[in-house]
Amino acid sequence: MKFATYSSNGETFYGAVTENGMIALNDVCPQWPTLFDAVQAGGLDALAEAAKDRPVSHTKYAYEMVLPNARRILCVGVNFPDRNAEYKDGSEQPKFMSLFPRFASGFTGHDRPLIRPPESAQLDYEGEVAIVIGKGGRRIAQKDAYDHIAALTLCNEGTIRDWVRHAKFNVTQGKNWDRSGAIGPWLVPFADAAQLDDARIVTRVNGEVRQDDVLSRMMHPIRREIEYISTFMTLEPGDIIVTGTPTGSGARLDPPQFLKPGDVVEVEVNGIGVLRNTVQDEAP
Repeated sequence: MKFATYSSNGETFYGAVTENGMIALNDVCPQWPTLFDAVQAGGLDALAEAAKDRPVSHTKYAYEMVLPNARRILCVGVNFPDRNAEYKDGSEQPKFMSLFPRFASGFTGHDRPLIRPPESAQLDYEGEVAIVIGKGGRRIAQKDAYDHIAALTLCNEGTIRDWVRHAKFNVTQGKNWDRSGAIGPWLVPFADAAQLDDARIVTRVNGEVRQDDVLSRMMHPIRREIEYISTFMTLEPGDIIVTGTPTGSGARLDPPQFLKPGDVVEVEVNGIGVLRNTVQDEAP
């Protein structure tokens, strides 16, 4: 079963996703006002049970960022061998992973437009798998890492490229423009290592494949990401780790091809689904 945050008639709900529509679960599980609260409480199994045999409550709705009140979103950068080579700086595979924070305000939902700001025409795409922590911990061993994952989702880690280089060491300002990226459409509960170990990321722009790779080629696998991050901070339920994007982002093409209004970007991962977004300029 899949779970989403969505809006309908001016109200926000969370619930179970079906082929015929949404089954709202807010009123069924009032102890969890949001999907984030349900994840924090380890409640995804209870949500699945609550949704059984319930009728669809909404057939007209719009997806929201799947955990719009997520408190901590940590992203892993340059995590595929070809991605490292794209920088053409002669560097070897890094011993430690690059990390940076993103905030929930920088993301929108599935089938919503990514927003290109007037300050830059360099809106770029990055298709990624995101994991949602379900069990907290500190100094988590790699062998235990998957036990701490509650669910999987998709991320288009939209980036304003020229703002990434405003400072010598800092990418934060290029990574956090309002609604420049997307996370969704839904959470898929994590049950099997094959969901990650055998996963393939494909990113398409207007139907053209731009990124295509498998998670097994990551320089820093997801087990290692959880181990490393939990060394310096206690991971908490509801934390999101965006795990890294393959080669093929628009900035690295020759010539560069940044997103423009009217473009359609799709991020697809087998077993999770498709995250689709259009692009539009920020309204004056």
